[in-house]
Amino acid sequence: MNVLVVYAHPKPDSLTGALKDVAVQQLRADGHQVRITDLYAMGWKAHADPDDFGVVEETNFMLASGAAYHNGTLSTDIRAEQENLLWADTVLLHFPLWWFSMPAIMKGWVDRVFTCGFAYGAGGNALPRYGAGVLAGRRAMLVVSIGGREPSYSDRGVNGPVDDLLFPIHHGILYYPGMDVLPPFLVYDTIRLGSERFDEVADDLRQRMSNLAKLEPIRYRPQGGGDYDRSLRLEPGREAKGASGFGLHAAS
Repeated sequence: MNVLVVYAHPKPDSLTGALKDVAVQQLRADGHQVRITDLYAMGWKAHADPDDFGVVEETNFMLASGAAYHNGTLSTDIRAEQENLLWADTVLLHFPLWWFSMPAIMKGWVDRVFTCGFAYGAGGNALPRYGAGVLAGRRAMLVVSIGGREPSYSDRGVNGPVDDLLFPIHHGILYYPGMDVLPPFLVYDTIRLGSERFDEVADDLRQRMSNLAKLEPIRYRPQGGGDYDRSLRLEPGREAKGASGFGLHAAS
């Protein structure tokens, strides 16, 4: 299996960095091919701008990224990451939860790499989405370090349910261009994580890596599966019992 690890943390000796190393070592020990995109180490440019596109005539920013993709004039760093995504069977995003989301540098990786024409389309050139698209057939998983304690990220927790916090990444970034999304590997209470507990977490992560191919993805509803009407609203009666909010878009 080809695995792309996209990693975001400014300190290599951080917990996030240590977990990335554990995952990579286990994957390689199991015989998988691994490529690592270390965003901070490579000085990844986090903001998308027209310099990404080379010379294109299109003035609309979104469509200009698509023209650059089709013309082969995207900047070399973007094209390299798109090639990595096409090479990969599985994509792992390793990051700490900062302000209820991924670090800005990783969001910038998404903004720049998931261009029009590659990860999405528009108008008459629209690509299939939500369960279909260029990245269909690939699997993706988050490995997230969270400073707060697990109960505070529950249905009654002050931070809100963690599934809701991760939904924009799971459903809107990974599932949208077609990837199957695996349940995340979450490490809570990282501020108080000592060496003994780290060993336990590392063992759990090694086991998760060894079982990657066997994991069942989250059962998000495909856009073209008949559950949505022409306005892309879920048809009445399709929801699982008791489901609401983001939970409506996962099949029972």
